[in-house]
Amino acid sequence: MLDHIDYPSKLRLLKQEDLTQLAQELREFIINIVATKEGHLGASLGVIELTIALHYVFNTPDDLLLWDVGHQAYGHKILTGRKDIFHTNRQLKGISGFPKRSESEFDAFGVGHSSTSISAALGMAIASKLKGENKHHVAVIGDASIASGMAFEGLNHAGVTDANLLVILNDNAIGIDPSVGALKQYLTNVKKGTQKRNNIIEALNFDYSGPIDGHDLDKIISELERLKTVGGPKLLHIITTKGKGLKQAEADQVKYHAPGKFDAKTGDLAAKSAEVLPPKYQDVFGHTIVELAKQNEKIVGITPAMPTGSSLKYMMDEIPDRAFDVGIAEQHAVTLAAGMATQGLIPFCNIYSTFLQRAYDQIIHDVALQNLPVIFCLDRAGLVGEDGATHHGVFDMSYLRCIPNLIIFAPRNEVELRNIMYTSQLGLEQPIAIRYPRGRGITLDWKQPFSKLEIGKGKPLKQGQQLAILSIGAIAKNVTKAIINLEVSHYDMRFIKPLDEELLHDIFKTHDIIVTVEDNTVKGGFGSAILEFAARYHYKNTIKTLGIPDKFVEHGSVKELQALAELDSKSLSTIFRSLIQ
Repeated sequence: MLDHIDYPSKLRLLKQEDLTQLAQELREFIINIVATKEGHLGASLGVIELTIALHYVFNTPDDLLLWDVGHQAYGHKILTGRKDIFHTNRQLKGISGFPKRSESEFDAFGVGHSSTSISAALGMAIASKLKGENKHHVAVIGDASIASGMAFEGLNHAGVTDANLLVILNDNAIGIDPSVGALKQYLTNVKKGTQKRNNIIEALNFDYSGPIDGHDLDKIISELERLKTVGGPKLLHIITTKGKGLKQAEADQVKYHAPGKFDAKTGDLAAKSAEVLPPKYQDVFGHTIVELAKQNEKIVGITPAMPTGSSLKYMMDEIPDRAFDVGIAEQHAVTLAAGMATQGLIPFCNIYSTFLQRAYDQIIHDVALQNLPVIFCLDRAGLVGEDGATHHGVFDMSYLRCIPNLIIFAPRNEVELRNIMYTSQLGLEQPIAIRYPRGRGITLDWKQPFSKLEIGKGKPLKQGQQLAILSIGAIAKNVTKAIINLEVSHYDMRFIKPLDEELLHDIFKTHDIIVTVEDNTVKGGFGSAILEFAARYHYKNTIKTLGIPDKFVEHGSVKELQALAELDSKSLSTIFRSLIQ
């Protein structure tokens, strides 16, 4: 049946009793593709019936449908003209893993970060009313995302409008990790029937209905048809199972959120290589904070809804009273850390680089302005790969470098990450941001004795002549490969702020050409800092800055994207050679 359904217009020609078979085929299609191509699995499997019902009842794309975050939108993409190219999902030059306006008219709003759908859908609903258009506006949001402050802001505003807005709460008690907080407990009690169902939602002037079984197509369609006739803001609460239809995905919803390759028939994950590999940076962080926290009772760990992704789960397992998952609430996470710091605690606040953008005011106003020694650990800095433009951590050096009082450090390898974490908890009197990449490092023997680092000091890695290469962070690996047979100098500057000016003066006086290499945007980042230094001290050296170009980088493997940005070792070698000929 799915072979004949390429757009919702054809879906609406089906008899309602045929939709259950379509749901089964759609699940199998997603499982078979993601098993070999990888991607976000569990979320999409959980909303198959809802996806079919929404496109069956509403006249998309004229009626506007928004998916919060977008992890759950695979079924939506397949039913809206992208079935034949779905196998290119998240691959270079293929379709995006998230809804994207430039990709399809059915993608009403581009997403990737959480809790934006209600505000965006409300904006569309208000616009439709001002233009005299009769449209429906539907925002699908999960129980983890709706707990975020921005979602509440949207609900709060929507409740005092007469906008034609339908919010569908997809309640499966999990985001990437299990949902946390008082709202999660409230929703759990609603499902159990021990809580008055409509307290919170009706208090915000929403017409509440539910909870209903999100896997019962007839019930969902019936309720959606009824809600089409109800004016003003309304919320439908549905209960779903993340990973529905694949036994292992239902049983281990965290692991099967994005499981990598697996057997489509059995659900078993692909066997891991027996090769001994360097650790992931996130695991170095996770094991190191446990090690430090056992020695220093003032240390606390904070993450906004990413205990597995950040590996703070290790501390949550071993020292649960000092490790906090605060839910999808980056702003709260930062100010919570600030509050703890005022009372003498040493907070390690672990947030993905791309998500720290959501708490920019709190970094400036609540931490840096008061010069509080919060330790920010920015995971997934630089290019992250297949999640694409919404997830690349390529702006942090630029948006942090302008903030007074803030130290910024990028470790070249796992040992450096451990040492800066150790150094940061030894009585640092100002905030520090430590940015490190996704994936594995380069050091097998990474768990070495701690060594205190001197703040603001870089490190020579190779001495040559004429050309000096200044790198920051893990991109040094590519530089090292690129210069194996070149008589050039290479320096790991370590600190973006403060710069090692003593070392820089020596470099500028002994080399004609300076090249900076970073996996941050070239606008305002590390290279810009070096240019500012040169201008301030009237150096006339030739300076070339290499980094992420001034555009949003799409999805693909990290290797592919580094090559496109000319940051791979082969491209770097070509550039360096051209400068010394």
